[in-house]
Amino acid sequence: MSKSLSTTYVKLVLTALFWGATWIAGRVAVQEASPFAIASWRFLLAAAILGALLVSREGWPKWSGRDWLLLAALGLTGVFFYNVFFLYGLRRVEAGRGALVTASIPALIALIDWLWFRLPMSPKKAAGVALALFGCLMVVTRGHPTQLLNGGIGGGELLLVGAALSWVSYTLASRYCAARFSALAMTFGACFTGWLMLTAAALADGSLFAFGAMSWRGWTSIVFLALFGTVIAFTWYCEAIGRIGTTRTASFINLVPLFAVLLGALVLGERLDAPVLAGGAIVITGVLLTSRSAEKKSALAAPGIV
Repeated sequence: MSKSLSTTYVKLVLTALFWGATWIAGRVAVQEASPFAIASWRFLLAAAILGALLVSREGWPKWSGRDWLLLAALGLTGVFFYNVFFLYGLRRVEAGRGALVTASIPALIALIDWLWFRLPMSPKKAAGVALALFGCLMVVTRGHPTQLLNGGIGGGELLLVGAALSWVSYTLASRYCAARFSALAMTFGACFTGWLMLTAAALADGSLFAFGAMSWRGWTSIVFLALFGTVIAFTWYCEAIGRIGTTRTASFINLVPLFAVLLGALVLGERLDAPVLAGGAIVITGVLLTSRSAEKKSALAAPGIV
Protein backbone atom coordinates (compact mmCIF):
# COMPACT_ATOMS: atom_id res chain seq x y z
CA MET A 1 0.00 0.00 0.00
CA SER A 2 2.83 2.40 0.89
CA LYS A 3 4.55 1.73 -2.43
CA SER A 4 1.26 2.20 -4.29
CA LEU A 5 0.65 5.56 -2.58
CA SER A 6 4.20 6.68 -3.33
CA THR A 7 3.67 5.80 -6.99
CA THR A 8 0.41 7.75 -7.00
CA TYR A 9 2.09 10.86 -5.59
CA VAL A 10 4.95 10.60 -8.10
CA LYS A 11 2.41 10.36 -10.92
CA LEU A 12 0.58 13.43 -9.60
CA VAL A 13 3.79 15.45 -9.54
CA LEU A 14 4.49 14.33 -13.11
CA THR A 15 0.91 15.22 -14.07
CA ALA A 16 1.43 18.74 -12.75
CA LEU A 17 4.73 18.87 -14.63
CA PHE A 18 3.05 17.78 -17.89
CA TRP A 19 0.24 20.32 -17.46
CA GLY A 20 2.78 23.02 -16.71
CA ALA A 21 4.71 22.02 -19.81
CA THR A 22 1.58 22.37 -21.99
CA TRP A 23 2.08 26.14 -21.69
CA ILE A 24 5.58 25.80 -23.09
CA ALA A 25 4.51 23.42 -25.86
CA GLY A 26 1.60 25.69 -26.76
CA ARG A 27 3.85 28.74 -26.86
CA VAL A 28 6.24 26.93 -29.24
CA ALA A 29 3.51 25.56 -31.49
CA VAL A 30 1.60 28.83 -31.99
CA GLN A 31 4.72 30.51 -33.34
CA GLU A 32 4.66 28.09 -36.29
CA ALA A 33 1.01 27.28 -37.06
CA SER A 34 -2.59 28.38 -36.61
CA PRO A 35 -4.06 27.76 -33.14
CA PHE A 36 -7.12 26.16 -34.74
CA ALA A 37 -4.97 23.64 -36.64
CA ILE A 38 -2.77 22.90 -33.62
CA ALA A 39 -5.76 22.25 -31.38
CA SER A 40 -7.54 20.18 -34.04
CA TRP A 41 -4.64 17.76 -34.52
CA ARG A 42 -3.98 17.63 -30.78
CA PHE A 43 -7.51 16.57 -29.96
CA LEU A 44 -7.79 14.18 -32.90
CA LEU A 45 -4.88 12.21 -31.45
CA ALA A 46 -6.16 12.55 -27.88
CA ALA A 47 -9.72 11.51 -28.79
CA ALA A 48 -8.46 8.48 -30.72
CA ILE A 49 -6.42 7.22 -27.76
CA LEU A 50 -9.10 8.05 -25.17
CA GLY A 51 -11.75 6.41 -27.36
CA ALA A 52 -9.70 3.20 -27.51
CA LEU A 53 -9.31 3.28 -23.71
CA LEU A 54 -13.04 3.88 -23.26
CA VAL A 55 -14.03 0.96 -25.48
CA SER A 56 -11.54 -1.41 -23.82
CA ARG A 57 -12.64 -0.47 -20.28
CA GLU A 58 -16.35 0.32 -20.62
CA GLY A 59 -17.40 -1.04 -24.01
CA TRP A 60 -18.90 0.87 -26.91
CA PRO A 61 -20.84 3.87 -25.61
CA LYS A 62 -24.59 3.88 -26.20
CA TRP A 63 -25.36 7.56 -25.85
CA SER A 64 -28.64 9.23 -26.69
CA GLY A 65 -28.98 12.49 -28.58
CA ARG A 66 -29.37 14.30 -25.25
CA ASP A 67 -26.16 12.69 -24.00
CA TRP A 68 -24.29 13.96 -27.05
CA LEU A 69 -25.66 17.47 -26.46
CA LEU A 70 -24.34 17.39 -22.89
CA LEU A 71 -20.94 16.19 -24.08
CA ALA A 72 -20.95 18.87 -26.77
CA ALA A 73 -21.40 21.47 -24.02
CA LEU A 74 -18.23 20.13 -22.42
CA GLY A 75 -16.46 20.17 -25.77
CA LEU A 76 -17.57 23.74 -26.47
CA THR A 77 -16.40 25.14 -23.13
CA GLY A 78 -13.45 22.96 -22.09
CA VAL A 79 -11.95 22.20 -25.50
CA PHE A 80 -13.06 24.67 -28.17
CA PHE A 81 -13.30 27.98 -26.29
CA TYR A 82 -10.56 27.14 -23.81
CA ASN A 83 -8.05 26.24 -26.51
CA VAL A 84 -8.92 29.19 -28.73
CA PHE A 85 -8.31 31.59 -25.84
CA PHE A 86 -5.34 29.58 -24.54
CA LEU A 87 -3.45 29.34 -27.83
CA TYR A 88 -4.24 32.79 -29.21
CA GLY A 89 -3.31 34.22 -25.83
CA LEU A 90 0.03 32.43 -25.93
CA ARG A 91 0.86 34.22 -29.16
CA ARG A 92 1.05 37.44 -27.14
CA VAL A 93 1.79 36.49 -23.53
CA GLU A 94 4.69 34.57 -21.96
CA ALA A 95 3.88 30.96 -21.02
CA GLY A 96 4.76 31.41 -17.35
CA ARG A 97 2.65 34.54 -16.93
CA GLY A 98 -0.26 32.93 -18.74
CA ALA A 99 -0.20 29.94 -16.39
CA LEU A 100 -0.24 32.27 -13.38
CA VAL A 101 -3.38 33.96 -14.74
CA THR A 102 -5.30 30.68 -15.03
CA ALA A 103 -4.08 29.53 -11.60
CA SER A 104 -6.98 31.55 -10.19
CA ILE A 105 -9.58 29.15 -11.64
CA PRO A 106 -10.41 27.34 -8.34
CA ALA A 107 -11.02 30.70 -6.66
CA LEU A 108 -13.30 31.78 -9.52
CA ILE A 109 -15.29 28.56 -9.14
CA ALA A 110 -15.65 29.15 -5.41
CA LEU A 111 -16.86 32.70 -6.09
CA ILE A 112 -19.48 31.52 -8.58
CA ASP A 113 -20.60 28.79 -6.14
CA TRP A 114 -21.30 31.53 -3.61
CA LEU A 115 -22.85 34.12 -5.94
CA TRP A 116 -24.88 31.84 -8.22
CA PHE A 117 -25.48 28.61 -6.29
CA ARG A 118 -25.68 30.22 -2.83
CA LEU A 119 -23.16 27.82 -1.30
CA PRO A 120 -21.64 28.83 2.05
CA MET A 121 -18.64 31.17 2.02
CA SER A 122 -16.52 31.06 5.17
CA PRO A 123 -14.28 34.01 6.07
CA LYS A 124 -11.22 31.87 5.29
CA LYS A 125 -12.53 30.96 1.85
CA ALA A 126 -13.56 34.57 1.15
CA ALA A 127 -10.06 35.72 2.04
CA GLY A 128 -8.60 33.10 -0.28
CA VAL A 129 -10.84 34.14 -3.18
CA ALA A 130 -10.00 37.82 -2.68
CA LEU A 131 -6.27 37.09 -2.52
CA ALA A 132 -6.34 34.92 -5.63
CA LEU A 133 -8.25 37.48 -7.67
CA PHE A 134 -5.99 40.31 -6.52
CA GLY A 135 -2.93 38.23 -7.40
CA CYS A 136 -4.40 37.51 -10.83
CA LEU A 137 -4.90 41.26 -11.34
CA MET A 138 -1.25 41.85 -10.39
CA VAL A 139 -0.10 39.26 -12.95
CA VAL A 140 -2.34 40.59 -15.74
CA THR A 141 -1.26 44.22 -15.18
CA ARG A 142 2.40 43.41 -14.41
CA GLY A 143 2.05 44.87 -10.94
CA HIS A 144 0.14 48.01 -11.98
CA PRO A 145 -3.56 47.42 -11.09
CA THR A 146 -4.50 50.96 -12.12
CA GLN A 147 -4.09 49.83 -15.74
CA LEU A 148 -7.49 48.21 -15.33
CA LEU A 149 -9.02 51.69 -15.19
CA ASN A 150 -7.22 53.25 -18.14
CA GLY A 151 -7.47 50.35 -20.61
CA GLY A 152 -3.81 49.39 -20.31
CA ILE A 153 -4.45 45.63 -20.28
CA GLY A 154 -3.41 43.93 -23.52
CA GLY A 155 -5.44 41.62 -25.73
CA GLY A 156 -3.30 38.60 -24.81
CA GLU A 157 -4.07 39.01 -21.12
CA LEU A 158 -7.79 39.33 -21.86
CA LEU A 159 -7.66 36.15 -23.95
CA LEU A 160 -6.13 34.23 -21.05
CA VAL A 161 -8.80 35.56 -18.71
CA GLY A 162 -11.25 34.18 -21.28
CA ALA A 163 -9.46 30.81 -21.07
CA ALA A 164 -9.90 30.81 -17.29
CA LEU A 165 -13.61 31.62 -17.58
CA SER A 166 -14.03 28.90 -20.23
CA TRP A 167 -12.52 26.35 -17.87
CA VAL A 168 -14.80 27.53 -15.08
CA SER A 169 -17.76 26.96 -17.41
CA TYR A 170 -16.45 23.49 -18.28
CA THR A 171 -16.12 22.62 -14.59
CA LEU A 172 -19.66 23.73 -13.83
CA ALA A 173 -21.02 21.78 -16.82
CA SER A 174 -19.05 18.69 -15.77
CA ARG A 175 -20.86 18.65 -12.42
CA TYR A 176 -24.13 18.03 -14.21
CA CYS A 177 -22.61 15.45 -16.55
CA ALA A 178 -20.81 13.53 -13.79
CA ALA A 179 -24.07 11.84 -12.76
CA ARG A 180 -24.48 10.37 -16.28
CA PHE A 181 -20.93 9.60 -17.42
CA SER A 182 -17.67 8.26 -16.05
CA ALA A 183 -14.68 10.60 -15.95
CA LEU A 184 -13.14 8.78 -18.91
CA ALA A 185 -16.37 8.98 -20.92
CA MET A 186 -16.76 12.69 -20.15
CA THR A 187 -13.25 13.51 -21.24
CA PHE A 188 -13.47 11.45 -24.42
CA GLY A 189 -16.82 13.06 -25.27
CA ALA A 190 -15.44 16.53 -24.62
CA CYS A 191 -12.31 15.84 -26.69
CA PHE A 192 -14.26 14.32 -29.59
CA THR A 193 -16.97 16.98 -29.83
CA GLY A 194 -14.43 19.75 -29.25
CA TRP A 195 -12.25 18.28 -32.01
CA LEU A 196 -15.18 18.45 -34.43
CA MET A 197 -15.66 22.15 -33.63
CA LEU A 198 -11.95 22.96 -33.89
CA THR A 199 -11.65 21.07 -37.18
CA ALA A 200 -14.60 22.97 -38.65
CA ALA A 201 -12.94 26.26 -37.61
CA ALA A 202 -9.56 25.19 -39.03
CA LEU A 203 -11.20 24.21 -42.33
CA ALA A 204 -13.04 27.52 -42.44
CA ASP A 205 -9.84 29.56 -42.09
CA GLY A 206 -7.87 27.22 -44.38
CA SER A 207 -5.26 26.29 -41.78
CA LEU A 208 -6.00 22.61 -41.10
CA PHE A 209 -3.28 21.32 -43.47
CA ALA A 210 -1.09 24.45 -43.58
CA PHE A 211 2.00 22.97 -41.95
CA GLY A 212 4.58 23.71 -44.61
CA ALA A 213 6.71 25.80 -42.26
CA MET A 214 6.28 23.56 -39.20
CA SER A 215 9.59 22.40 -37.69
CA TRP A 216 10.22 19.29 -35.63
CA ARG A 217 9.76 21.42 -32.50
CA GLY A 218 6.26 22.37 -33.60
CA TRP A 219 5.24 18.78 -34.37
CA THR A 220 6.78 17.54 -31.12
CA SER A 221 4.81 20.18 -29.24
CA ILE A 222 1.51 19.00 -30.76
CA VAL A 223 2.27 15.36 -29.92
CA PHE A 224 3.24 16.36 -26.38
CA LEU A 225 0.00 18.33 -25.93
CA ALA A 226 -2.05 15.31 -27.03
CA LEU A 227 -0.16 12.43 -25.45
CA PHE A 228 1.33 13.80 -22.24
CA GLY A 229 -0.81 16.89 -21.63
CA THR A 230 -4.13 15.15 -22.30
CA VAL A 231 -4.11 11.33 -22.31
CA ILE A 232 -1.41 10.42 -19.76
CA ALA A 233 -2.00 13.33 -17.39
CA PHE A 234 -5.77 12.82 -17.41
CA THR A 235 -5.48 9.07 -16.79
CA TRP A 236 -3.09 9.49 -13.86
CA TYR A 237 -5.16 12.32 -12.40
CA CYS A 238 -8.36 10.27 -12.43
CA GLU A 239 -6.54 7.25 -10.97
CA ALA A 240 -5.33 9.44 -8.11
CA ILE A 241 -8.86 10.70 -7.37
CA GLY A 242 -9.94 7.07 -6.91
CA ARG A 243 -7.01 6.27 -4.62
CA ILE A 244 -6.47 9.32 -2.42
CA GLY A 245 -9.62 11.40 -2.96
CA THR A 246 -10.39 14.63 -4.76
CA THR A 247 -9.12 17.07 -2.12
CA ARG A 248 -5.57 15.72 -1.91
CA THR A 249 -5.46 15.14 -5.65
CA ALA A 250 -6.61 18.67 -6.45
CA SER A 251 -3.92 20.17 -4.23
CA PHE A 252 -1.29 19.08 -6.76
CA ILE A 253 -2.82 21.43 -9.35
CA ASN A 254 -1.12 24.25 -7.46
CA LEU A 255 2.19 22.95 -8.81
CA VAL A 256 1.14 23.59 -12.43
CA PRO A 257 1.90 27.34 -12.59
CA LEU A 258 5.15 26.81 -10.69
CA PHE A 259 6.32 24.26 -13.25
CA ALA A 260 5.17 26.52 -16.08
CA VAL A 261 7.22 29.45 -14.77
CA LEU A 262 10.32 27.27 -14.24
CA LEU A 263 10.05 25.59 -17.65
CA GLY A 264 9.38 28.93 -19.32
CA ALA A 265 12.66 30.20 -17.89
CA LEU A 266 14.64 27.04 -18.72
CA VAL A 267 13.25 26.22 -22.17
CA LEU A 268 12.12 29.58 -23.56
CA GLY A 269 14.39 31.91 -21.63
CA GLU A 270 11.43 33.81 -20.18
CA ARG A 271 12.19 36.19 -17.35
CA LEU A 272 9.19 37.35 -15.36
CA ASP A 273 9.65 40.54 -13.36
CA ALA A 274 9.22 40.73 -9.59
CA PRO A 275 5.63 42.14 -9.56
CA VAL A 276 4.43 39.27 -11.78
CA LEU A 277 6.11 36.65 -9.60
CA ALA A 278 4.73 38.31 -6.47
CA GLY A 279 1.25 38.30 -8.03
CA GLY A 280 1.64 34.60 -8.85
CA ALA A 281 2.62 33.85 -5.25
CA ILE A 282 -0.48 35.72 -4.06
CA VAL A 283 -2.67 33.73 -6.48
CA ILE A 284 -1.33 30.39 -5.24
CA THR A 285 -1.67 31.45 -1.58
CA GLY A 286 -5.26 32.47 -2.20
CA VAL A 287 -6.07 29.20 -3.96
CA LEU A 288 -4.53 27.21 -1.11
CA LEU A 289 -6.71 29.08 1.39
CA THR A 290 -9.76 28.48 -0.80
CA SER A 291 -9.19 24.77 -1.30
CA ARG A 292 -8.32 24.10 2.35
CA SER A 293 -11.27 25.93 3.82
CA ALA A 294 -14.07 24.10 5.57
CA GLU A 295 -16.30 23.88 2.48
CA LYS A 296 -14.01 21.82 0.25
CA LYS A 297 -15.74 21.02 -3.05
CA SER A 298 -14.87 18.08 -5.24
CA ALA A 299 -15.77 20.19 -8.29
CA LEU A 300 -12.45 21.99 -7.86
CA ALA A 301 -10.91 18.72 -9.01
CA ALA A 302 -12.78 18.45 -12.29
CA PRO A 303 -11.09 16.23 -14.91
CA GLY A 304 -8.48 18.20 -16.74
CA ILE A 305 -7.98 18.79 -20.45
CA VAL A 306 -5.57 21.68 -20.19
